[in-house]
Amino acid sequence: MNTARDWEKPIRRLERLMRLRSFPVAFKLFENKKALCEIPFLRRINHKSTLCQMINLARNFDWTVGADAQDFASVMCPSIIGLTDIADYMKDGTFRSIVWTKSRSDGKKYENAIPRLSAGKYAAVAMGPLVYNPFDPDIVLIYANPAQMMLLINSLQFENYEVMEFYCVGETSCSDAIARCYLNRKPALTIPCYGERRYGHAQDEELVMAIPAGMMDGALSGLEALYRRGVRYPISYAGAETDLSHAFPEAYGGEDFIHLLRGNDNRILLGVTGSIATGKTIVAKMLEEKGAKTIDFDVLSRTVVEPGKPAYNDIVAYFGKQVLRPDKTIDREKLREIVFRDLEKKKKLENFQHPRIAEEFIKRVQQYADEDPNAIIQAVVPLLIEVNMHPVFHHILMVYATEEEQKRRLIARDGLTEEMASNMIKSQLSVEEKKGYCDLVIDNSGSLEETRKQVEELWEKLKKIQRDRKA
Repeated sequence: MNTARDWEKPIRRLERLMRLRSFPVAFKLFENKKALCEIPFLRRINHKSTLCQMINLARNFDWTVGADAQDFASVMCPSIIGLTDIADYMKDGTFRSIVWTKSRSDGKKYENAIPRLSAGKYAAVAMGPLVYNPFDPDIVLIYANPAQMMLLINSLQFENYEVMEFYCVGETSCSDAIARCYLNRKPALTIPCYGERRYGHAQDEELVMAIPAGMMDGALSGLEALYRRGVRYPISYAGAETDLSHAFPEAYGGEDFIHLLRGNDNRILLGVTGSIATGKTIVAKMLEEKGAKTIDFDVLSRTVVEPGKPAYNDIVAYFGKQVLRPDKTIDREKLREIVFRDLEKKKKLENFQHPRIAEEFIKRVQQYADEDPNAIIQAVVPLLIEVNMHPVFHHILMVYATEEEQKRRLIARDGLTEEMASNMIKSQLSVEEKKGYCDLVIDNSGSLEETRKQVEELWEKLKKIQRDRKA
């Protein structure tokens, strides 16, 4: 069959611009079924088929196929495209009520809503990949994901703008795409139905659009115009063009922060951590007596929320005056109760506090290092591992005690029951898990004398590290 134009070049261009996964399908209806014999390489399926199966063979199998009313598995398919009429039991709603509607009356409304071409108007149908010029199509079927369809809609609207209407009768999507396009001579977009997904293998993300063949040049020119203006598929996410350094964990995006804290002198920045009731404060005090400078993050967290400071103002503005004590200081217990029940509020609180704590931390580290380039600066951070601060420090010291000793201390210190103390311990990272991050360990399960001996050995080890650096 001779075709009026060569579709290969424009369709290849459209396929590239849209990055389609399957062929645009040429679709044509004939008043005489003998016309099928004139189409080169056309295949007639040797078993009863559905319309959506044939479309699948064209767009994914690379076949050109044809059929008349007798080739379909059900009268439903050919009735949509004007090859035949439907039976009375379909017209009165009985057929639809078997599966798709609650009652026969709903089934009748359903059937009446389905657009169809006039029964007997056509005798045969053909479809095939348009890029191979199988015949001059009436319409073109394009299957694509929502983002690709959005771009195709934009291209069709680029010149002679018109709102595109969307229809979905439900189970019979071929009527919403094919029949509406024939009847209205306008592009028709819809969602492939259950049958087309089950029998025609339409994929979960796919939509279908039927376009009058005469509008394909406009669609392509619109795609090209939008491409030149930077609107193209796949959609380019704006995030790729922006500075994301603030969003990276310290280990990836905070190299400057790490270098600033570690410095270029002979300081040692020591992170001190441990689970609850392990004695971090005691060990830190012993190290301080040996000469270490101390930065306690519990103290910093209270300092940055003092009245009048930026974090204080942010917290009051967001949480309200309900979180204030009579003296206008923040009621930390009340605030903790609020954020404990609401993860979003917890994130907000962290966003108010953490940057200010980091600023104060940097300031104090710089102060101590300026006073003594050989300073050993310990930062006591209970949740050091949990908040991913470990890359900041030269060395990480974990203070630990046996679980039984932790439990005993919690019961004696806070008046907890054994069960409450046990649950509190289990809610934190285990000792074994934390050990993997720490290169220095002190066992504070025993007497103060035993702990002090370990601290003295640790102090000598840290001073040796400093001496070896200079050597």
